Amino acid sequence: MKVLANDGISPSGIKALEKGGFEVITTKVAQEQVANYINANQVSVILVRSATKVRKDIIDNCPSLKIIGRGGVGMDNIDVAYAREKGIHVINTPASSSESVAELVFAHLFSGVRFLHDSNRNMPLEGDVNFDGLKKAYANGIELRGKTLGIIGFGRIGQAVAKMALGLGMRVIASDKYVGEAVIRVDFYNDQFINVDIVTEPMEDLLKHSDFITLHVPAQDGYVIGAEELKTMKDNVGIVNAARGGVIDEVALIDALDEGKVLFAGLDVFENEPTPEIKILMHPKISLSPHIGAATEEAQDRIGTELAEQIISLLKTEK
Repeated sequence: MKVLANDGISPSGIKALEKGGFEVITTKVAQEQVANYINANQVSVILVRSATKVRKDIIDNCPSLKIIGRGGVGMDNIDVAYAREKGIHVINTPASSSESVAELVFAHLFSGVRFLHDSNRNMPLEGDVNFDGLKKAYANGIELRGKTLGIIGFGRIGQAVAKMALGLGMRVIASDKYVGEAVIRVDFYNDQFINVDIVTEPMEDLLKHSDFITLHVPAQDGYVIGAEELKTMKDNVGIVNAARGGVIDEVALIDALDEGKVLFAGLDVFENEPTPEIKILMHPKISLSPHIGAATEEAQDRIGTELAEQIISLLKTEK
């Protein structure tokens, strides 16, 4: 059986699949040619990340397709329910990238509170002629320790963020429609650990009480954070979105940044991917990354091997 890893797969994933008797194709096929390629090569499994979309047209026109796999958590680029109605397995790897995304959240938080995103732009330009001026401009940093982090969406990634926040000495509050409470285990290098109980609260309370806010929700029909939500937040709040583009109203966010309501924002995802708005890209108070939350070698290894294990388990009796 053939597996098309159209958005790539780790060497460990390829090795596991080949050991299981599958042929792995890593050719990058253009979106409009995916269905033709699947049919021409009798592909049984297509693996994607966030770039390739698997919609009704592919599902309807590719009778050889048995599994659609998403390397990562969100599956908004796949017509999941429709595929399953047609008897196609849809799989993902919800636990594999949690730590990687959580670390990126803190990269943006540290960057924001110490102005690293802006100083890294300006030091190459002015560092040799305006060192003292830049030193003064970036001298009012703040610490994360002792501050309150509000986590909107308290699934695996939200809880991984909570662990890191607790390790830094932050107070953690969370809001989630489907999670009432969670026990967060914070592990240390010497095998010691502590358990911390986190009880979720209504989002309107979280918005009022948080010094920093990070979102970990799936794609939505509307904004989770819009102009009204921004107004209820503390002054000088920091906001990070490493979840999905479109959960924050970017126009309202820019207004809040310009007005000084929001101290900084960290964005890994955007409303208009892969062509974010120039006002977002050029804003001096926004720390930016190009949708790389799960893009660590460790996470990709875990994703590849976990997808391979699921595929082999599902199809081993059909080969």
